[in-house]
Amino acid sequence: MVSPPSADRLDLAGLRVVVTAGPTVEDIDPVRFLGNRSTGKMGFALAARAAARGATTTLIAGPVSLPTPPGVQRVDVRSALSMQAALRDALGADLAGADALVMSAAVSDYRPAEAHAHKRKRTAERLLLELVPNPDLLAEIGARRRGAAPVLVGFAVETDTDDRVVAYARDKLVKKRVDLVVANHAGDAFGRDDNRATLVDHAGAEALGFLPKPELADRILDRVARLCHR
Repeated sequence: MVSPPSADRLDLAGLRVVVTAGPTVEDIDPVRFLGNRSTGKMGFALAARAAARGATTTLIAGPVSLPTPPGVQRVDVRSALSMQAALRDALGADLAGADALVMSAAVSDYRPAEAHAHKRKRTAERLLLELVPNPDLLAEIGARRRGAAPVLVGFAVETDTDDRVVAYARDKLVKKRVDLVVANHAGDAFGRDDNRATLVDHAGAEALGFLPKPELADRILDRVARLCHR
């Protein structure tokens, strides 16, 4: 349970924050799907803390079993394309529907070229599954943004050395035209109640070490608040 903030902590009051969380899954047939290891805990912590700090908060959640945080409007989605549609509804065509977007969801990079209407039966033959790329949701929004609003925050989950993880995050910061990238290792993030992250922006990189996810959420939202009020 998130403790209510003190009056001087309502620094996101009047702001509209959209958070994405959890995995997306891509159906192969009515029984099987492609997915990833995201549990949604980081995104739900971000939504909970944003609402507690006064923001009007929309949480776009992939398929997870976590309860909706108090004061948060939740939109459940399944696939990358359904998350794309939910983001379009939340942000609007001109992106004026939010002051900040925090994309913590682990969006599937690929989906099956065909989702079968019936269960595919096992045979003795090899099965080749054709995959097609999903849209890069954050890059699409970054390319559409004109000016400084909404504030855009991305996540970079990698499996390399610390230096290379930060380098990947810097590359994502530029290519996707965002304001902040939260860089972390898959082994330090998925399925845990804490996370070891580095905040990467155009001024540099701040390594935070292991923090409980609600505390890390507050550190990220501190940056969001400063960017929104600049």
